[in-house]
Amino acid sequence: MPATVVSPPPERSLAIAQARRELIEGESPPRARGAACVDSWITRSWQRCIEAGRRPQQRVSFDPVSRAAGCDVAERNRALVSAARPVIDRLSRAIADTRYFAILTNADGVVIDVGNLPGGVDAASRHARDIARVGVDLSERAIGTSAIGTALAEQESVWLHRGEHFFDDTSVYSCAGAPLFGPRGDCIGMLDLTGVQVVERPELRHLATLSARSIENMLLIREPCELLLHLAWPGSPSSEATEGLLCIDAGGGITGANAAARQMLHQPLARCEHALNFNDLFALPLHMMFDVARRGDAVLEVPLWSGLRVQARPRRGGGSPEGAPASSTRPRLRDVETELIRKAVADARGNVAEAARALGISRATVYRKLWRGRSAGMPD
Repeated sequence: MPATVVSPPPERSLAIAQARRELIEGESPPRARGAACVDSWITRSWQRCIEAGRRPQQRVSFDPVSRAAGCDVAERNRALVSAARPVIDRLSRAIADTRYFAILTNADGVVIDVGNLPGGVDAASRHARDIARVGVDLSERAIGTSAIGTALAEQESVWLHRGEHFFDDTSVYSCAGAPLFGPRGDCIGMLDLTGVQVVERPELRHLATLSARSIENMLLIREPCELLLHLAWPGSPSSEATEGLLCIDAGGGITGANAAARQMLHQPLARCEHALNFNDLFALPLHMMFDVARRGDAVLEVPLWSGLRVQARPRRGGGSPEGAPASSTRPRLRDVETELIRKAVADARGNVAEAARALGISRATVYRKLWRGRSAGMPD
């Protein structure tokens, strides 16, 4: 059953109206809650609108960009639309009974794809069709404060309800938004969930954020690379939202990372002053990762130069890494394992018990695997 349309709680509506009088009209604040109920990024957006000479009573036209600009936008964002389409389809099913719908924009706030709209020919549906058209400019400069413009400006997920929009014409909307980041960490667009004269559902901010991460991961998985590393913290359950993804080229260069990997490795790729290499991060030879990837879905606990350890599941991309040793000369998986154990013992200054605890195995296993390595002729 479709959700019943209700008004927001009276105290919230009054507080938003008071905040508007204080921050937009310049009224002296009384003892009421006023601006205290409005998020700071909303007040920053209101201020930008005021500084641009806008007034809330101005009409909003929801104009599309020119045909030539629209064709250019579509071509430039073909990969993003393709990666987002399955996610938007899932979202449309999940929110179908709430009368919210999904909108995808590019980094300038221009609509590049739209999910299923609620049916009907009422005023709410007409308001939905105003904004849910490919090519319409929904940036802050065009329609003022909205989830789209503020998510792109603040580069974080947001939620707006009714009067928190700047213009009177957009006060019928409630919307959640999350920015989208490309493989290099640059903002490439945003995902918006909007309803017209609907129940306030701030939990959609969380849904928009998770869905945005799904789109980013799909983009990264489709990136051409020689090695794709799946990263997780030891002992932590892996999920689409928490798993790090790292693209590595033939020479070990880091060509892409998702948000989780950038946070785990503390490397915002888009702002790096120099090209980042596998060897800058991992205290392990790259060729070992290629060898493990060739042998299946093995998961290794890999040391970082920071002193931390991560679990890595490497998978091969297309092609072979240039300069990589021939298959017959690459170390075997068990040799990689032995090297990690030897490093753990070295880190523990020869204390086998401490190394075993760090690795989560028994002392007997440490001795057995080290003895196997010596028997196989590995150097001490």
